[in-house]
Amino acid sequence: MSESPLQPAGLPFLKGHGTQNDFVILPDPDGRLVIGPEAVAVLCDRRAGIGGDGLLRVVRAAADPVSAPLADRAEWFMDYRNSDGSIAEMCGNGLRVFARYLVHAGLAKPGPLAVATRAGVLQVRIAEDAADGTPGDITVDMGVARLPGPDGIEVTVGNRHWPARNVNMGNPHAVAFVDDLDHAGDLLAAPLTSPDGAYPEGVNVEFVVDRGPRHVAMRVHERGSGETRSCGTGACAVAVATARRDGADPAVTGESVSYVVDLPGGRLVIAEHPDGRVEMTGPAVIVGSGVLEPDWLAALPR
Repeated sequence: MSESPLQPAGLPFLKGHGTQNDFVILPDPDGRLVIGPEAVAVLCDRRAGIGGDGLLRVVRAAADPVSAPLADRAEWFMDYRNSDGSIAEMCGNGLRVFARYLVHAGLAKPGPLAVATRAGVLQVRIAEDAADGTPGDITVDMGVARLPGPDGIEVTVGNRHWPARNVNMGNPHAVAFVDDLDHAGDLLAAPLTSPDGAYPEGVNVEFVVDRGPRHVAMRVHERGSGETRSCGTGACAVAVATARRDGADPAVTGESVSYVVDLPGGRLVIAEHPDGRVEMTGPAVIVGSGVLEPDWLAALPR
């Protein structure tokens, strides 16, 4: 991590989650922090660091060279890293938590919000809090799902094999329908996918069972993080794959379709529209904040 004027007094951080997909949040509005993969991994370590499925760096789009070309369309850039320090294109739950942080910090208000990501500029709608103070749900326009080749994707866990649907939500997913979610195993290691080379940069693998009409449950292995309690882009990929299996392609029927998706950490509602847009709605919570100690920061790998 590079030197920052914040470090002598410690570095502020927050912790948040979306359906128990949890994140370390580092406010860096002026883009002064340079965070290497090893430092991210330590920060996300649940024993040696703060702990999280990933890290969200909150930076003004104009202040980061990655997002600067998008600064005319979005004020804020979500610099997302997996818990192993690798960079990911998008994280749906992370985007909801990112939006919740902006409201929490007084940097945005409930209503529409544009956020720059490595998958482009995404639109968010933040609902007003309920009368009892419960934070309103957040809806994210996740863009248009792509169903690229190759055909014949297969997922393997132990001696079990399933055909899988290849869905891209700005990041790659292999969606397999199974009889029992326990058949996915412990998901500590990445499930095998074939054919070789289908996912040269790795893949998120979802295992899905039916719970009722337009209602499914899933488990997921996220590349770079292992099994997580929730995955927003994964839930979107699952809804799209399930709609295709059910013959409910909105582009064909001309009608929007929505699915309730249960994850170990909670529930999301995914809607797909005739123009191809996929929207995800669910909660996001900021659970606490603190300051990383200067001496501990100084010992982080560079």
